[in-house]
Amino acid sequence: MGVRSRARAHGAEPGMPEPRREPAIAAIWDDVQGCTRCPLYRNATQGVAGEGASHAAVMLVGEQPGDREDIAGRPFVGPAGQILDKALADAGIARDELFVTNAVKHFKNEPRGKRRLHKRPNAYEIDRCRWWLDKELDVVQPRVIVALGATAGRALLGRPVSITRDGATVHEMAEGPRVVITIHPSYVLRLRDEPARRSAYDTLVAALSRARDTARLPRTAARRAA
Repeated sequence: MGVRSRARAHGAEPGMPEPRREPAIAAIWDDVQGCTRCPLYRNATQGVAGEGASHAAVMLVGEQPGDREDIAGRPFVGPAGQILDKALADAGIARDELFVTNAVKHFKNEPRGKRRLHKRPNAYEIDRCRWWLDKELDVVQPRVIVALGATAGRALLGRPVSITRDGATVHEMAEGPRVVITIHPSYVLRLRDEPARRSAYDTLVAALSRARDTARLPRTAARRAA
């Protein structure tokens, strides 16, 4: 069954045009579709590699595609993506200037009736998927990476990370760009207390602004996302 057929089988069409990918990025996306490096491909609709500017100064790395991303075949297009777009606008960064991807390329989930419940990738799955993240890094060669969440931080730094402890500084990879670690946008969505939600959102915007300044990107007067 093809990727689009599997998306229809899950009760939804991708619902958006295919992004224009430069050849090196398109080749990674195509190769990810045949990936069996860990078992996660078995319950996923498709692999979801990164997209965006192929030589972006800033790369955003999330945890894994969610249900919406798994069906659409694109990173950060669901509710967490809407929070991210809003935070990028408030940080003065245009999303089309970035490269956006995930540490793990398949949606790890547990079927529960008609729903698929999100499950966090384990260390083995993160490490096996580093193969694809390295390929994206080789093509994009960003100056700064924003790790959105502890899973992304673990993938990039090769060790467990704490958002509270490690989010306060800019980290140096052994070879390559600097890394800013912050919360995942989905964390903002999970908070029910409005002051806590606002504080978490401000933390995300501050980290994105720090990455913008570290990469020496000009502040973009982007229209605030709805």
